[in-house]
Amino acid sequence: MAETADSGQLQDLMAELAALDDPKVRAVNERHGDDHGVNLTKLRAVAKRLKTQQDLARELWATDDTAARLLALLVCRPKDFGRDELDSMLRAARTPKVQDWLVNYVVKKSKHAEALRLAWTDDPDPVVASGGWALTADRVVKKPQGLDLDGLLDVIEAQMRDAPDRLQWEMNNTLAHIGIEHPAHRARALAIGERLKVLEDYPTSPGCTSPYAPVWINEMVRRKEAAGS
Repeated sequence: MAETADSGQLQDLMAELAALDDPKVRAVNERHGDDHGVNLTKLRAVAKRLKTQQDLARELWATDDTAARLLALLVCRPKDFGRDELDSMLRAARTPKVQDWLVNYVVKKSKHAEALRLAWTDDPDPVVASGGWALTADRVVKKPQGLDLDGLLDVIEAQMRDAPDRLQWEMNNTLAHIGIEHPAHRARALAIGERLKVLEDYPTSPGCTSPYAPVWINEMVRRKEAAGS
């Protein structure tokens, strides 16, 4: 696949991203802790045009600009990053969207995902720890063999209610996925959710499922049973 076309490509792309910056989009994003104003559909169109360019991705990441970093995560080659590099990237990721895309689009596709999951889950930085819990939730669904689900529920029960927002969100995701995917642990997952009441009042758009674990678990189980009937 093609790599960086010429030395001026980065400058041209930064100018293109600046031209795509929309004050209305920026205002909405800022309410969620993000500091960019580029419509993500337009950003994905730029990435589709560029295709995979790992050297360019590293150059975009190094700008420390949120829109550029999001573009970097779309055009990078996830398997080309080393473990320490991915660890440094998460610690340097300043905004929720960059953190989310880094974990979901890059780290999950890396051969280092499990090592980073183990290293990050108990990190004193709650943003880094949230990355570990996001990887744990993914493994609960895709590769639960070897996971101590009761042990995870113990930690969630003890720590989720008072955890910082991003860490709490990913712990809650793990709780819900345990309840949805593992019937033997469903009653306990529901009981923990009902007792802790985390995200019970989270605003949910019409037609969307609440992230409140008891509602989420019951709805997804209902859908699975309906699909299987």
